[in-house]
Amino acid sequence: MALFDALTSPAAALRRGVRRLEQGDGKRGFVLLTKAARSGVPEAEFRVGRCYLEGVGVPPSRTDGVRWVERAAIKGYVEAQALLATLCLHGMGPAFAAGGSAAGGNAGAGLFGGQVTAEPDYAGAAKWSRRAAEAGSAEGQAVLGFILTSGPEDLRNIDEGDRWYQKSAAGGCPQGQLGYALVLARDTKDPETQTQLLLHLSQAAEKGLATALYLYGMVQERGLGVAQDRASATACYKQAAEKGHRGAQARWGLALMEGQGVEANLVEGESWLRRAALAGDPEAAALVGDIYAKGGPLPPNYAEAAMWFRRAADANHRGAARALGMLHLTGAGVARDQDEAAKLFRVAADAGDGNSHVDLGNLLLRGHGDQQDQIRTRAWFEQAAASGDLIAAFNFGVCLAEGVGVERDDRKAAEWLRRAAAGVVNAQYWYGRMLVEGRGVDADPAEGRIWIAKAAEVGMIEAQVMLGDMLLSGRGGSKDHAAALALFEKAAGQGHVGAMFAVGAMLGGGHDVAWDRLAAQRWFRAAAERGHPYAQMMLGRYLARNLAGEQNVEEARRWTERAVAQGLQDAKADLAALPPSAGQEPSPTADDKSVRAAGD
Repeated sequence: MALFDALTSPAAALRRGVRRLEQGDGKRGFVLLTKAARSGVPEAEFRVGRCYLEGVGVPPSRTDGVRWVERAAIKGYVEAQALLATLCLHGMGPAFAAGGSAAGGNAGAGLFGGQVTAEPDYAGAAKWSRRAAEAGSAEGQAVLGFILTSGPEDLRNIDEGDRWYQKSAAGGCPQGQLGYALVLARDTKDPETQTQLLLHLSQAAEKGLATALYLYGMVQERGLGVAQDRASATACYKQAAEKGHRGAQARWGLALMEGQGVEANLVEGESWLRRAALAGDPEAAALVGDIYAKGGPLPPNYAEAAMWFRRAADANHRGAARALGMLHLTGAGVARDQDEAAKLFRVAADAGDGNSHVDLGNLLLRGHGDQQDQIRTRAWFEQAAASGDLIAAFNFGVCLAEGVGVERDDRKAAEWLRRAAAGVVNAQYWYGRMLVEGRGVDADPAEGRIWIAKAAEVGMIEAQVMLGDMLLSGRGGSKDHAAALALFEKAAGQGHVGAMFAVGAMLGGGHDVAWDRLAAQRWFRAAAERGHPYAQMMLGRYLARNLAGEQNVEEARRWTERAVAQGLQDAKADLAALPPSAGQEPSPTADDKSVRAAGD
Protein backbone atom coordinates (compact mmCIF):
# COMPACT_ATOMS: atom_id res chain seq x y z
CA MET A 1 0.00 0.00 0.00
CA ALA A 2 2.85 2.34 0.86
CA LEU A 3 4.43 1.62 -2.53
CA PHE A 4 1.13 2.34 -4.32
CA ASP A 5 0.80 5.66 -2.48
CA ALA A 6 4.35 6.57 -3.43
CA LEU A 7 3.66 5.83 -7.08
CA THR A 8 0.42 7.77 -7.12
CA SER A 9 1.41 10.72 -4.92
CA PRO A 10 1.26 14.25 -6.41
CA ALA A 11 5.06 14.47 -6.41
CA ALA A 12 5.35 11.14 -8.22
CA ALA A 13 2.69 12.20 -10.74
CA LEU A 14 4.66 15.39 -11.38
CA ARG A 15 7.89 13.47 -11.98
CA ARG A 16 6.23 10.93 -14.24
CA GLY A 17 4.35 13.64 -16.11
CA VAL A 18 7.53 15.58 -16.80
CA ARG A 19 9.23 12.39 -18.00
CA ARG A 20 6.33 11.60 -20.34
CA LEU A 21 6.53 15.08 -21.85
CA GLU A 22 10.26 14.68 -22.38
CA GLN A 23 9.58 11.40 -24.17
CA GLY A 24 7.06 13.08 -26.46
CA ASP A 25 3.95 11.57 -24.89
CA GLY A 26 2.04 14.80 -24.41
CA LYS A 27 -1.37 13.32 -23.67
CA ARG A 28 -0.24 11.02 -20.87
CA GLY A 29 2.12 13.64 -19.53
CA PHE A 30 -0.66 16.22 -19.34
CA VAL A 31 -2.96 13.79 -17.46
CA LEU A 32 -0.29 13.12 -14.84
CA LEU A 33 0.58 16.80 -14.46
CA THR A 34 -3.10 17.67 -14.04
CA LYS A 35 -3.40 15.16 -11.20
CA ALA A 36 -0.48 16.79 -9.39
CA ALA A 37 -1.75 20.29 -10.14
CA ARG A 38 -5.17 19.54 -8.68
CA SER A 39 -3.41 18.58 -5.50
CA GLY A 40 -1.94 22.08 -5.34
CA VAL A 41 1.67 21.39 -6.42
CA PRO A 42 2.92 24.78 -7.74
CA GLU A 43 5.34 23.34 -10.31
CA ALA A 44 2.61 21.10 -11.66
CA GLU A 45 0.22 24.03 -11.88
CA PHE A 46 2.85 25.96 -13.81
CA ARG A 47 3.48 23.06 -16.20
CA VAL A 48 -0.22 22.48 -16.78
CA GLY A 49 -0.53 26.16 -17.63
CA ARG A 50 2.32 25.83 -20.13
CA CYS A 51 0.63 22.82 -21.71
CA TYR A 52 -2.55 24.82 -22.24
CA LEU A 53 -0.66 27.81 -23.63
CA GLU A 54 1.44 25.69 -26.00
CA GLY A 55 -1.21 23.09 -26.89
CA VAL A 56 0.88 20.16 -25.63
CA GLY A 57 -1.25 17.10 -24.83
CA VAL A 58 -4.40 19.23 -24.77
CA PRO A 59 -6.14 21.66 -27.14
CA PRO A 60 -4.61 25.13 -26.64
CA SER A 61 -6.45 27.49 -24.31
CA ARG A 62 -4.93 30.81 -23.31
CA THR A 63 -7.60 31.36 -20.70
CA ASP A 64 -6.95 28.05 -18.91
CA GLY A 65 -3.23 28.47 -19.36
CA VAL A 66 -3.15 31.88 -17.67
CA ARG A 67 -5.32 30.65 -14.76
CA TRP A 68 -3.01 27.76 -13.98
CA VAL A 69 0.12 29.88 -14.29
CA GLU A 70 -1.41 32.49 -11.98
CA ARG A 71 -2.13 29.82 -9.34
CA ALA A 72 1.50 28.80 -9.31
CA ALA A 73 2.69 32.42 -9.28
CA ILE A 74 0.53 33.26 -6.26
CA LYS A 75 2.15 30.39 -4.41
CA GLY A 76 5.57 31.86 -5.12
CA TYR A 77 6.71 29.64 -7.98
CA VAL A 78 9.32 31.91 -9.57
CA GLU A 79 9.16 30.59 -13.14
CA ALA A 80 5.39 31.09 -13.06
CA GLN A 81 5.83 34.65 -11.84
CA ALA A 82 8.24 35.44 -14.68
CA LEU A 83 5.95 33.87 -17.28
CA LEU A 84 2.89 35.63 -15.86
CA ALA A 85 4.74 38.95 -16.10
CA THR A 86 5.42 38.29 -19.78
CA LEU A 87 1.80 37.28 -20.35
CA CYS A 88 0.63 40.52 -18.73
CA LEU A 89 2.97 42.44 -20.98
CA HIS A 90 1.42 40.73 -24.00
CA GLY A 91 -2.12 41.52 -22.87
CA MET A 92 -2.83 38.00 -21.63
CA GLY A 93 -2.70 38.46 -17.87
CA PRO A 94 -5.29 37.46 -15.25
CA ALA A 95 -7.75 40.07 -16.57
CA PHE A 96 -7.58 38.31 -19.94
CA ALA A 97 -8.32 34.97 -18.34
CA ALA A 98 -11.22 36.48 -16.42
CA GLY A 99 -12.75 37.78 -19.66
CA GLY A 100 -12.19 41.45 -18.75
CA SER A 101 -11.48 44.36 -21.05
CA ALA A 102 -7.88 43.30 -21.47
CA ALA A 103 -9.09 40.36 -23.52
CA GLY A 104 -9.91 42.69 -26.39
CA GLY A 105 -8.27 42.46 -29.74
CA ASN A 106 -6.26 45.68 -29.71
CA ALA A 107 -2.57 45.32 -30.28
CA GLY A 108 -0.18 46.63 -27.67
CA ALA A 109 3.53 46.84 -27.04
CA GLY A 110 5.44 43.67 -26.27
CA LEU A 111 8.82 42.68 -25.00
CA PHE A 112 11.42 43.46 -27.71
CA GLY A 113 8.82 43.73 -30.44
CA GLY A 114 6.82 40.60 -29.62
CA GLN A 115 3.29 40.23 -30.97
CA VAL A 116 0.41 40.89 -28.62
CA THR A 117 -3.29 40.15 -28.63
CA ALA A 118 -4.60 42.83 -26.27
CA GLU A 119 -3.65 45.97 -24.40
CA PRO A 120 -0.60 45.37 -22.19
CA ASP A 121 -1.14 45.23 -18.45
CA TYR A 122 2.03 47.05 -17.41
CA ALA A 123 1.06 47.27 -13.76
CA GLY A 124 0.48 43.53 -13.53
CA ALA A 125 3.67 42.84 -15.46
CA ALA A 126 5.65 45.10 -13.13
CA LYS A 127 4.25 43.39 -10.02
CA TRP A 128 4.97 39.84 -11.13
CA SER A 129 8.30 40.58 -12.78
CA ARG A 130 9.54 42.32 -9.65
CA ARG A 131 8.66 39.30 -7.52
CA ALA A 132 10.44 36.99 -9.95
CA ALA A 133 13.41 39.34 -10.32
CA GLU A 134 13.95 39.69 -6.59
CA ALA A 135 13.80 35.90 -6.29
CA GLY A 136 16.67 35.63 -8.79
CA SER A 137 14.86 34.89 -12.07
CA ALA A 138 16.91 36.18 -15.00
CA GLU A 139 13.77 36.13 -17.16
CA GLY A 140 11.86 38.18 -14.59
CA GLN A 141 14.77 40.60 -14.35
CA ALA A 142 14.68 41.11 -18.14
CA VAL A 143 10.95 41.85 -18.10
CA LEU A 144 11.33 44.26 -15.19
CA GLY A 145 14.24 45.97 -16.96
CA PHE A 146 12.09 46.43 -20.04
CA ILE A 147 9.19 47.95 -18.09
CA LEU A 148 11.42 50.30 -16.12
CA THR A 149 13.25 51.55 -19.22
CA SER A 150 10.56 51.40 -21.93
CA GLY A 151 7.21 51.15 -20.17
CA PRO A 152 4.75 53.93 -19.28
CA GLU A 153 6.26 57.10 -17.86
CA ASP A 154 4.76 56.56 -14.40
CA LEU A 155 6.55 53.21 -14.10
CA ARG A 156 9.91 54.22 -15.53
CA ASN A 157 13.13 54.24 -13.57
CA ILE A 158 15.95 54.11 -16.12
CA ASP A 159 18.82 53.58 -13.68
CA GLU A 160 17.06 50.74 -11.86
CA GLY A 161 15.99 49.20 -15.18
CA ASP A 162 19.58 49.24 -16.40
CA ARG A 163 20.70 47.39 -13.26
CA TRP A 164 18.08 44.68 -13.70
CA TYR A 165 19.09 44.24 -17.34
CA GLN A 166 22.70 43.82 -16.24
CA LYS A 167 21.73 41.16 -13.66
CA SER A 168 19.60 39.35 -16.23
CA ALA A 169 22.45 39.36 -18.75
CA ALA A 170 24.81 37.98 -16.12
CA GLY A 171 22.27 35.21 -15.52
CA GLY A 172 22.45 34.19 -19.20
CA CYS A 173 18.94 35.28 -20.21
CA PRO A 174 18.95 36.20 -23.94
CA GLN A 175 16.34 38.94 -23.45
CA GLY A 176 18.48 40.35 -20.68
CA GLN A 177 21.60 40.17 -22.83
CA LEU A 178 19.82 42.04 -25.63
CA GLY A 179 18.41 44.58 -23.22
CA TYR A 180 21.78 45.22 -21.61
CA ALA A 181 23.40 45.52 -25.05
CA LEU A 182 20.88 48.25 -25.85
CA VAL A 183 21.72 49.95 -22.56
CA LEU A 184 25.41 49.95 -23.49
CA ALA A 185 24.57 51.21 -26.97
CA ARG A 186 23.59 54.61 -25.56
CA ASP A 187 27.27 55.52 -25.34
CA THR A 188 29.89 53.52 -27.23
CA LYS A 189 32.75 55.98 -27.03
CA ASP A 190 34.59 53.71 -24.60
CA PRO A 191 36.14 50.74 -26.48
CA GLU A 192 35.49 48.42 -23.50
CA THR A 193 31.82 49.39 -23.53
CA GLN A 194 31.62 48.60 -27.24
CA THR A 195 33.29 45.24 -26.63
CA GLN A 196 30.77 44.38 -23.91
CA LEU A 197 27.91 45.48 -26.12
CA LEU A 198 28.97 43.21 -28.96
CA LEU A 199 29.57 40.33 -26.56
CA HIS A 200 26.08 40.47 -25.07
CA LEU A 201 24.44 41.04 -28.45
CA SER A 202 26.25 38.09 -30.01
CA GLN A 203 25.35 35.86 -27.05
CA ALA A 204 21.68 36.75 -27.39
CA ALA A 205 21.88 36.08 -31.13
CA GLU A 206 23.55 32.70 -30.57
CA LYS A 207 20.59 31.73 -28.39
CA GLY A 208 18.23 32.46 -31.28
CA LEU A 209 16.56 35.66 -30.11
CA ALA A 210 15.09 37.14 -33.30
CA THR A 211 15.72 40.81 -32.55
CA ALA A 212 19.28 40.06 -31.46
CA LEU A 213 19.89 38.12 -34.66
CA TYR A 214 18.60 41.03 -36.70
CA LEU A 215 20.71 43.62 -34.88
CA TYR A 216 23.84 41.48 -34.93
CA GLY A 217 23.29 41.00 -38.66
CA MET A 218 23.26 44.78 -39.05
CA VAL A 219 26.49 45.00 -37.05
CA GLN A 220 28.20 42.45 -39.32
CA GLU A 221 26.82 43.91 -42.53
CA ARG A 222 28.15 47.37 -41.68
CA GLY A 223 31.32 46.26 -39.92
CA LEU A 224 30.47 48.10 -36.68
CA GLY A 225 33.19 47.05 -34.26
CA VAL A 226 33.66 43.73 -36.06
CA ALA A 227 35.04 42.68 -39.42
CA GLN A 228 32.48 43.25 -42.15
CA ASP A 229 30.95 39.91 -43.12
CA ARG A 230 27.96 40.03 -45.47
CA ALA A 231 27.53 36.27 -45.57
CA SER A 232 27.29 36.01 -41.78
CA ALA A 233 25.00 39.01 -41.68
CA THR A 234 22.71 37.41 -44.24
CA ALA A 235 22.66 34.18 -42.24
CA CYS A 236 21.51 36.15 -39.18
CA TYR A 237 18.79 37.86 -41.20
CA LYS A 238 17.59 34.50 -42.49
CA GLN A 239 17.29 33.03 -38.99
CA ALA A 240 15.49 36.08 -37.65
CA ALA A 241 13.22 36.21 -40.70
CA GLU A 242 12.16 32.61 -40.18
CA LYS A 243 11.28 33.53 -36.58
CA GLY A 244 8.94 36.25 -37.85
CA HIS A 245 11.03 39.41 -37.39
CA ARG A 246 9.69 41.72 -40.11
CA GLY A 247 12.80 43.91 -40.32
CA ALA A 248 14.91 40.79 -40.84
CA GLN A 249 12.44 39.53 -43.44
CA ALA A 250 13.00 42.74 -45.35
CA ARG A 251 16.81 42.49 -45.11
CA TRP A 252 16.77 38.78 -46.02
CA GLY A 253 14.49 39.47 -48.98
CA LEU A 254 16.76 42.28 -50.17
CA ALA A 255 19.84 40.06 -49.79
CA LEU A 256 18.16 37.43 -51.99
CA MET A 257 17.18 40.07 -54.54
CA GLU A 258 20.71 41.48 -54.78
CA GLY A 259 22.72 38.33 -54.09
CA GLN A 260 24.38 39.81 -50.98
CA GLY A 261 26.05 37.01 -49.02
CA VAL A 262 23.79 34.44 -50.68
CA GLU A 263 23.00 33.24 -54.17
CA ALA A 264 20.49 35.60 -55.79
CA ASN A 265 16.90 34.37 -55.96
CA LEU A 266 14.54 37.07 -57.22
CA VAL A 267 11.33 35.12 -56.71
CA GLU A 268 12.09 34.09 -53.13
CA GLY A 269 13.50 37.53 -52.36
CA GLU A 270 10.32 39.26 -53.49
CA SER A 271 8.27 36.77 -51.46
CA TRP A 272 10.13 37.69 -48.25
CA LEU A 273 9.85 41.39 -48.99
CA ARG A 274 6.11 41.01 -49.50
CA ARG A 275 5.83 39.12 -46.21
CA ALA A 276 7.62 41.90 -44.37
CA ALA A 277 5.57 44.57 -46.11
CA LEU A 278 2.28 42.87 -45.23
CA ALA A 279 3.50 42.63 -41.63
CA GLY A 280 3.82 46.42 -41.62
CA ASP A 281 7.46 47.08 -42.50
CA PRO A 282 7.47 50.34 -44.50
CA GLU A 283 10.95 49.84 -45.93
CA ALA A 284 9.93 46.47 -47.35
CA ALA A 285 6.75 47.95 -48.84
CA ALA A 286 8.83 50.68 -50.49
CA LEU A 287 11.22 48.09 -51.91
CA VAL A 288 8.35 46.03 -53.35
CA GLY A 289 7.01 49.23 -54.88
CA ASP A 290 10.42 49.88 -56.46
CA ILE A 291 10.43 46.37 -57.95
CA TYR A 292 7.13 46.93 -59.70
CA ALA A 293 7.97 50.49 -60.72
CA LYS A 294 11.28 49.52 -62.33
CA GLY A 295 10.06 46.35 -63.97
CA GLY A 296 12.44 43.61 -65.11
CA PRO A 297 11.67 40.68 -67.38
CA LEU A 298 8.14 42.16 -67.57
CA PRO A 299 7.15 45.82 -68.13
CA PRO A 300 6.68 48.00 -65.05
CA ASN A 301 3.35 47.67 -63.22
CA TYR A 302 2.76 51.16 -61.89
CA ALA A 303 -0.66 50.37 -60.42
CA GLU A 304 0.86 47.61 -58.28
CA ALA A 305 3.81 49.84 -57.41
CA ALA A 306 1.44 52.59 -56.27
CA MET A 307 -0.34 50.20 -53.93
CA TRP A 308 2.91 49.28 -52.15
CA PHE A 309 4.20 52.84 -52.14
CA ARG A 310 0.94 53.88 -50.47
CA ARG A 311 1.48 51.32 -47.68
CA ALA A 312 4.93 52.71 -47.02
CA ALA A 313 3.92 56.36 -47.42
CA ASP A 314 1.12 55.93 -44.88
CA ALA A 315 3.86 54.93 -42.43
CA ASN A 316 5.75 58.17 -43.28
CA HIS A 317 8.38 56.49 -45.45
CA ARG A 318 9.78 59.54 -47.23
CA GLY A 319 11.15 57.74 -50.29
CA ALA A 320 7.84 55.98 -50.92
CA ALA A 321 5.89 59.19 -50.41
CA ARG A 322 8.00 60.93 -53.04
CA ALA A 323 7.77 57.97 -55.43
CA LEU A 324 3.98 57.89 -55.09
CA GLY A 325 3.92 61.65 -55.59
CA MET A 326 5.81 61.21 -58.86
CA LEU A 327 3.26 58.62 -60.03
CA HIS A 328 0.42 61.05 -59.30
CA LEU A 329 2.37 63.81 -61.02
CA THR A 330 2.64 61.79 -64.23
CA GLY A 331 -0.54 59.71 -63.95
CA ALA A 332 1.38 56.41 -64.10
CA GLY A 333 -0.74 53.66 -62.53
CA VAL A 334 -2.89 56.20 -60.65
CA ALA A 335 -5.04 59.19 -61.46
CA ARG A 336 -3.03 62.24 -62.53
CA ASP A 337 -3.50 64.56 -59.57
CA GLN A 338 -0.97 67.31 -58.97
CA ASP A 339 -2.62 68.39 -55.71
CA GLU A 340 -2.26 64.85 -54.35
CA ALA A 341 1.33 64.87 -55.57
CA ALA A 342 1.90 68.08 -53.61
CA LYS A 343 0.52 66.45 -50.44
CA LEU A 344 2.84 63.48 -50.84
CA PHE A 345 5.86 65.67 -51.55
CA ARG A 346 4.99 67.57 -48.37
CA VAL A 347 5.00 64.29 -46.38
CA ALA A 348 8.39 63.36 -47.81
CA ALA A 349 9.78 66.86 -47.29
CA ASP A 350 8.62 66.97 -43.66
CA ALA A 351 10.39 63.64 -43.15
CA GLY A 352 13.65 65.20 -44.35
CA ASP A 353 13.76 64.44 -48.08
CA GLY A 354 15.49 67.42 -49.70
CA ASN A 355 14.49 66.48 -53.26
CA SER A 356 10.83 66.59 -52.25
CA HIS A 357 11.25 70.20 -51.17
CA VAL A 358 12.31 70.93 -54.74
CA ASP A 359 9.45 68.88 -56.20
CA LEU A 360 6.96 70.66 -53.98
CA GLY A 361 8.45 74.02 -54.88
CA ASN A 362 8.06 73.26 -58.60
CA LEU A 363 4.39 72.38 -58.07
CA LEU A 364 3.84 75.54 -56.07
CA LEU A 365 5.20 77.55 -58.99
CA ARG A 366 2.53 75.91 -61.15
CA GLY A 367 -0.23 76.90 -58.74
CA HIS A 368 -0.67 73.71 -56.71
CA GLY A 369 -0.43 73.26 -52.94
CA ASP A 370 -1.57 75.88 -50.43
CA GLN A 371 -0.25 79.04 -48.81
CA GLN A 372 1.22 77.14 -45.87
CA ASP A 373 3.12 74.92 -48.31
CA GLN A 374 4.55 78.03 -49.92
CA ILE A 375 5.66 79.48 -46.59
CA ARG A 376 7.20 76.21 -45.33
CA THR A 377 8.98 75.52 -48.59
CA ARG A 378 10.35 79.04 -48.91
CA ALA A 379 11.57 78.94 -45.29
CA TRP A 380 13.36 75.63 -45.88
CA PHE A 381 15.03 76.92 -49.05
CA GLU A 382 16.10 80.11 -47.29
CA GLN A 383 17.59 78.22 -44.35
CA ALA A 384 19.43 75.75 -46.58
CA ALA A 385 20.60 78.52 -48.92
CA ALA A 386 22.05 80.48 -46.01
CA SER A 387 24.11 77.42 -45.05
CA GLY A 388 25.72 77.34 -48.50
CA ASP A 389 23.49 74.87 -50.35
CA LEU A 390 23.60 76.09 -53.97
CA ILE A 391 20.54 74.12 -55.05
CA ALA A 392 18.57 75.64 -52.19
CA ALA A 393 19.95 79.06 -53.16
CA PHE A 394 18.57 78.53 -56.66
CA ASN A 395 15.16 77.48 -55.34
CA PHE A 396 15.06 80.36 -52.88
CA GLY A 397 15.88 82.71 -55.73
CA VAL A 398 13.00 81.30 -57.76
CA CYS A 399 10.66 81.75 -54.77
CA LEU A 400 11.70 85.40 -54.57
CA ALA A 401 11.37 85.87 -58.33
CA GLU A 402 7.88 84.33 -58.44
CA GLY A 403 6.57 85.44 -55.03
CA VAL A 404 6.20 81.93 -53.63
CA GLY A 405 5.69 82.07 -49.86
CA VAL A 406 7.21 85.55 -49.78
CA GLU A 407 6.65 88.94 -51.39
CA ARG A 408 8.23 89.08 -54.84
CA ASP A 409 11.65 90.70 -54.78
CA ASP A 410 13.51 90.66 -58.10
CA ARG A 411 16.65 92.27 -56.69
CA LYS A 412 17.13 89.65 -53.98
CA ALA A 413 16.13 86.94 -56.44
CA ALA A 414 18.89 88.01 -58.80
CA GLU A 415 21.43 88.00 -55.94
CA TRP A 416 20.59 84.43 -54.92
CA LEU A 417 20.41 83.18 -58.50
CA ARG A 418 23.82 84.71 -59.23
CA ARG A 419 25.23 82.92 -56.20
CA ALA A 420 23.68 79.61 -57.28
CA ALA A 421 24.83 80.05 -60.89
CA ALA A 422 28.35 79.17 -59.74
CA GLY A 423 27.31 75.51 -59.65
CA VAL A 424 23.68 75.00 -60.68
CA VAL A 425 22.78 74.82 -64.37
CA ASN A 426 19.16 75.92 -63.86
CA ALA A 427 20.41 78.96 -61.96
CA GLN A 428 22.65 79.91 -64.88
CA TYR A 429 19.64 79.91 -67.15
CA TRP A 430 17.43 81.83 -64.73
CA TYR A 431 20.10 84.42 -63.95
CA GLY A 432 20.81 84.80 -67.66
CA ARG A 433 17.13 85.46 -68.30
CA MET A 434 17.00 88.09 -65.57
CA LEU A 435 19.98 89.85 -67.13
CA VAL A 436 18.37 89.76 -70.56
CA GLU A 437 15.03 91.03 -69.21
CA GLY A 438 16.51 93.51 -66.74
CA ARG A 439 14.70 91.99 -63.77
CA GLY A 440 16.30 92.88 -60.44
CA VAL A 441 19.49 93.96 -62.25
CA ASP A 442 20.44 96.39 -65.00
CA ALA A 443 19.60 94.85 -68.35
CA ASP A 444 22.68 93.28 -69.95
CA PRO A 445 21.67 90.95 -72.82
CA ALA A 446 25.30 90.23 -73.70
CA GLU A 447 26.12 89.01 -70.18
CA GLY A 448 22.79 87.18 -70.03
CA ARG A 449 23.59 85.40 -73.28
CA ILE A 450 26.87 84.15 -71.79
CA TRP A 451 25.10 82.60 -68.79
CA ILE A 452 22.37 81.07 -70.93
CA ALA A 453 25.03 79.61 -73.23
CA LYS A 454 26.66 77.90 -70.23
CA ALA A 455 23.41 76.16 -69.39
CA ALA A 456 22.81 75.25 -73.04
CA GLU A 457 26.28 73.70 -73.36
CA VAL A 458 25.47 71.08 -70.69
CA GLY A 459 22.19 70.17 -72.36
CA MET A 460 19.49 72.23 -70.65
CA ILE A 461 16.70 72.27 -73.22
CA GLU A 462 15.11 75.57 -72.21
CA ALA A 463 18.52 77.25 -72.38
CA GLN A 464 19.16 75.79 -75.84
CA VAL A 465 15.85 77.17 -77.10
CA MET A 466 16.41 80.65 -75.62
CA LEU A 467 19.99 80.82 -76.87
CA GLY A 468 18.78 79.74 -80.31
CA ASP A 469 16.24 82.56 -80.28
CA MET A 470 18.94 85.07 -79.29
CA LEU A 471 21.26 83.84 -82.05
CA LEU A 472 18.39 84.12 -84.49
CA SER A 473 17.50 87.69 -83.57
CA GLY A 474 21.00 88.89 -82.70
CA ARG A 475 19.99 89.86 -79.18
CA GLY A 476 22.99 90.14 -76.88
CA GLY A 477 25.45 89.57 -79.73
CA SER A 478 25.80 88.73 -83.40
CA LYS A 479 23.31 86.71 -85.43
CA ASP A 480 24.17 83.10 -86.26
CA HIS A 481 21.28 81.30 -87.94
CA ALA A 482 23.19 78.07 -88.49
CA ALA A 483 24.07 77.84 -84.79
CA ALA A 484 20.48 78.72 -83.88
CA LEU A 485 19.15 75.92 -86.10
CA ALA A 486 21.56 73.43 -84.52
CA LEU A 487 20.33 74.37 -81.03
CA PHE A 488 16.68 74.15 -82.06
CA GLU A 489 17.32 70.72 -83.59
CA LYS A 490 18.93 69.49 -80.34
CA ALA A 491 15.98 70.66 -78.26
CA ALA A 492 13.46 69.34 -80.80
CA GLY A 493 15.12 65.93 -80.73
CA GLN A 494 14.48 65.85 -76.98
CA GLY A 495 10.80 66.62 -77.39
CA HIS A 496 10.62 70.42 -77.00
CA VAL A 497 7.51 71.36 -79.01
CA GLY A 498 8.45 75.01 -79.53
CA ALA A 499 11.83 73.95 -80.88
CA MET A 500 10.11 71.58 -83.33
CA PHE A 501 8.15 74.54 -84.70
CA ALA A 502 11.30 76.69 -84.86
CA VAL A 503 13.17 74.07 -86.91
CA GLY A 504 10.25 73.83 -89.31
CA ALA A 505 10.06 77.62 -89.62
CA MET A 506 13.80 77.98 -90.33
CA LEU A 507 13.87 75.16 -92.87
CA GLY A 508 10.82 76.65 -94.58
CA GLY A 509 12.82 79.58 -95.90
CA GLY A 510 13.74 83.18 -95.18
CA HIS A 511 16.77 82.45 -92.98
CA ASP A 512 20.47 82.01 -93.57
CA VAL A 513 20.20 78.22 -93.78
CA ALA A 514 19.38 75.87 -96.64
CA TRP A 515 15.68 75.40 -97.40
CA ASP A 516 14.12 71.97 -96.94
CA ARG A 517 10.34 72.23 -97.10
CA LEU A 518 9.84 68.47 -96.86
CA ALA A 519 11.71 68.41 -93.55
CA ALA A 520 9.95 71.62 -92.52
CA GLN A 521 6.55 69.99 -92.99
CA ARG A 522 7.62 66.98 -90.91
CA TRP A 523 8.64 69.24 -88.03
CA PHE A 524 5.47 71.32 -88.32
CA ARG A 525 3.43 68.10 -88.14
CA ALA A 526 5.36 66.88 -85.09
CA ALA A 527 4.72 70.18 -83.28
CA ALA A 528 1.11 70.42 -84.50
CA GLU A 529 0.29 66.95 -83.18
CA ARG A 530 1.55 68.13 -79.77
CA GLY A 531 -0.79 71.12 -79.80
CA HIS A 532 1.42 74.01 -81.01
CA PRO A 533 -1.01 76.50 -82.65
CA TYR A 534 1.53 78.18 -84.98
CA ALA A 535 2.67 74.75 -86.15
CA GLN A 536 -0.95 73.79 -86.81
CA MET A 537 -1.42 76.92 -88.89
CA MET A 538 1.81 76.35 -90.87
CA LEU A 539 1.00 72.67 -91.45
CA GLY A 540 -2.39 73.78 -92.80
CA ARG A 541 -0.64 76.16 -95.21
CA TYR A 542 1.76 73.50 -96.45
CA LEU A 543 -1.00 70.96 -97.04
CA ALA A 544 -3.35 73.48 -98.66
CA ARG A 545 -0.72 74.91 -101.02
CA ASN A 546 1.27 71.75 -101.84
CA LEU A 547 4.48 73.37 -100.61
CA ALA A 548 6.24 70.09 -99.81
CA GLY A 549 4.83 67.88 -102.54
CA GLU A 550 1.68 66.88 -100.66
CA GLN A 551 -1.70 68.57 -101.05
CA ASN A 552 -4.66 67.72 -98.83
CA VAL A 553 -7.13 70.57 -98.49
CA GLU A 554 -9.44 68.75 -96.07
CA GLU A 555 -6.60 67.93 -93.69
CA ALA A 556 -5.34 71.48 -94.08
CA ARG A 557 -8.75 72.73 -93.03
CA ARG A 558 -8.74 70.51 -89.91
CA TRP A 559 -5.34 71.76 -88.76
CA THR A 560 -6.23 75.37 -89.45
CA GLU A 561 -9.46 75.01 -87.48
CA ARG A 562 -7.46 73.67 -84.54
CA ALA A 563 -5.20 76.70 -84.64
CA VAL A 564 -8.21 79.01 -84.74
CA ALA A 565 -9.80 77.15 -81.83
CA GLN A 566 -6.69 77.97 -79.78
CA GLY A 567 -7.23 81.66 -80.44
CA LEU A 568 -4.59 82.20 -83.13
CA GLN A 569 -5.90 85.21 -85.03
CA ASP A 570 -3.52 84.79 -88.00
CA ALA A 571 -5.12 81.44 -88.79
CA LYS A 572 -8.58 82.94 -89.32
CA ALA A 573 -7.57 84.47 -92.63
CA ASP A 574 -6.08 81.14 -93.74
CA LEU A 575 -9.30 79.34 -92.87
CA ALA A 576 -11.38 81.88 -94.78
CA ALA A 577 -9.17 81.48 -97.83
CA LEU A 578 -9.58 77.68 -98.12
CA PRO A 579 -9.53 76.26 -100.72
CA PRO A 580 -6.92 78.49 -102.32
CA SER A 581 -7.47 80.04 -105.74
CA ALA A 582 -5.75 78.47 -108.73
CA GLY A 583 -2.09 79.35 -109.01
CA GLN A 584 -2.02 81.14 -105.66
CA GLU A 585 1.11 80.46 -103.64
CA PRO A 586 1.67 82.97 -100.86
CA SER A 587 4.99 82.71 -99.18
CA PRO A 588 4.97 80.16 -96.35
CA THR A 589 7.97 81.75 -94.72
CA ALA A 590 7.60 82.31 -91.00
CA ASP A 591 9.33 85.53 -89.99
CA ASP A 592 11.68 85.80 -87.05
CA LYS A 593 8.81 86.78 -84.76
CA SER A 594 7.03 83.53 -85.59
CA VAL A 595 10.17 81.50 -85.07
CA ARG A 596 10.47 83.04 -81.64
CA ALA A 597 7.07 81.55 -80.87
CA ALA A 598 9.18 78.42 -80.25
CA GLY A 599 9.04 79.26 -76.59
CA ASP A 600 5.23 79.50 -76.55
